[in-house]
This record gives sequence, C-alpha cells and structure tokens, in this order.
Amino acid sequence: MDDFKKRWNITSNFQMLIIFVVFAINGTITARLSYFFMDSLGLYKHNTNIAFYYFLFLVLVLPIYPFLLMATGFLFGQKLFFFPFAKKLLGQMGLGFIFKT
Repeated sequence: MDDFKKRWNITSNFQMLIIFVVFAINGTITARLSYFFMDSLGLYKHNTNIAFYYFLFLVLVLPIYPFLLMATGFLFGQKLFFFPFAKKLLGQMGLGFIFKT
C-alpha cells in the first residue's frame, strides 16, 4: 500500500480507501450504463455475433469511463486525484484533445 501512496501522492489511508471505493463504484456504473445502451440498441448476446457484441461494448465503455471517473471522484471530494488521472486516460485513448486549451 505504501507504494501506491508514494506513486499517487496520497497522504492517508482514508484517502486511499475513498479512491478504491470511487474506482469500484465507477466501474460498476460504467458497466451498467454500457449494458443499458446495448439493450437500448437491441443488441444482446443471444442475437448478435459475440465478437461484435464485445467490440461494441468496449467501444461504449472506454469513452464513458474517464468522464464518469471525474464525476464520481468529484462527488467524493477527490477531484485533485481523479481529474489528472482521467485526462491521462483520455489522452491514451486519443481523446486528449477534449481538454486541450
């Protein structure tokens, strides 16, 4: 745990707990939203090519995740940690232009 604290510049165990909770909540919300979008499009595992289904699922999940991460992190008071983290994720996905000024 000390390695995470040093790498992420975290000062307390409580802050570490909050960060892990935010990651857990964000992952769950992102997956649920993606399944909701897939259902709204009428795409289910039983009526779609499984490779296409999971490809589209990932295409929906990847852009949603960083934005929800920023929102969830903000709600839990960890904006200073999650905004740069989400910006880095977006940059790695080729969407870094969204935050360039």
